[in-house]
Amino acid sequence: MPVHPNRIRQVNAALEVNASGPVVYWMNRDKRLHDNWAVLFAQQLALQHQAPFHIILCLPTHKNSFTARTFDFMLGGFPELIDDCAKLGIVCKVLLGSPAKNVFEYVSNIHARCLVTDFDPLIDSQQIVHELSKHLTVPFFEVDAHNVVPVWQASNKQEFGAYTIRRKITSQLETYLVDFPAVVPMPEQIGAGHEQGEHGEQGERVDLTAVKKAISVDATVAAISWCLPGQMAAMHALNQFADGIHRYADRNNPTLRGQSDLSPYLHHGQISAQRIALKMLSVESAENSVHVRSFLEELIVRKELSDNFTYYNANYSSTDGFPAWAQQTLHEHRGDVREFVYELADWENATTHDDLWNAAQTQLVITGKMHGYMRMYWAKKILEWTESPEVALAVGIYLNDKYSIDGIDPNGYTGLAWSIGGVHDRAWAERKVYGKIRYMNANGAARKFDAKSYITTYAKT
Repeated sequence: MPVHPNRIRQVNAALEVNASGPVVYWMNRDKRLHDNWAVLFAQQLALQHQAPFHIILCLPTHKNSFTARTFDFMLGGFPELIDDCAKLGIVCKVLLGSPAKNVFEYVSNIHARCLVTDFDPLIDSQQIVHELSKHLTVPFFEVDAHNVVPVWQASNKQEFGAYTIRRKITSQLETYLVDFPAVVPMPEQIGAGHEQGEHGEQGERVDLTAVKKAISVDATVAAISWCLPGQMAAMHALNQFADGIHRYADRNNPTLRGQSDLSPYLHHGQISAQRIALKMLSVESAENSVHVRSFLEELIVRKELSDNFTYYNANYSSTDGFPAWAQQTLHEHRGDVREFVYELADWENATTHDDLWNAAQTQLVITGKMHGYMRMYWAKKILEWTESPEVALAVGIYLNDKYSIDGIDPNGYTGLAWSIGGVHDRAWAERKVYGKIRYMNANGAARKFDAKSYITTYAKT
């Protein structure tokens, strides 16, 4: 079996493959053909049953369901995916509308043998999986194709922090951090198994122009140009980063290019974290080991801690998800006088009194990303200069999810919960407004890097 069985779980009670049609993989979070455990498991089932193999993507069409920034990046990876599927005899379809409705109808209309999807811990995706599981009469499997160690294998509960989950993950890397088998061509004699009907005919090509016209996007958030989409572009970016891994020593300086810039590809599922880890281990040497190990800590332990938090804490986007000590200290300081109190428009338009904060917000709006250190500072100042922790968290989520190329992601929700609500952190010295939440200020930033240069780079024009 090419896919470890603990990476797979069945989410409904239909035990038997009792239909005669294709095996269907609903590609949701991990939008790539290669280095994808969900693809490999679905193809394994198709070959085992001598059945056709279909991959479907389902895009919502309600008003402003995407920004131009996120939609263009996502769609930019589709031509490569569709071409790769065609070369291997795999049917690839893009459905438009409600995923719960359209995926169910597709599976029913073609009499699919079973449905496979990739694991996404966020509530919206889990609700769709739950809804489908109630109505499907064929087996429905969920595969963690995103984490190196499957989230349900790493832990069965919300972890307190990196120090509690690190050993649980690293002790299982020998089992799960293995190379991927190749996706193989489907045998010609199996065919596509796609009857003419609502979803088109066998051999039909996905019309991406029509898809783009059908989707309502928020055009006020422009597409990015510094990062090209697709799995090939992702691999090129990975190779460049691996070749210059020594620059990771500068990762905490927002004025230098020390970070990997791989987060857009990870978020949109155009590259596997496991492939990145394998690549970095392949270039590790005595000279760069400290940088490789630091990067793997972020890529595996910290990123998978975010999936753990959002999966096991249903209140990840609410102050109710903060630890008890943080909720208490923030409540005790709820009535503290704030030196400044800004409205959403002030935050969104980067018109606060703080040039450093304004620069960080401008970087986010223009480029679709923000340096990790500045993201922490940015979030903590939102806490300091809004009327309540609830408003602060809502403002942070709104701005991040709207402007970040990797918004609506476990990392984003977890980072805000850490900055504003002490998640995965400890109590610090008590102060006004923050209570015992960790504090940051502009003087601390100036001691770490050339803050004036950063402000100049992202000054509003």
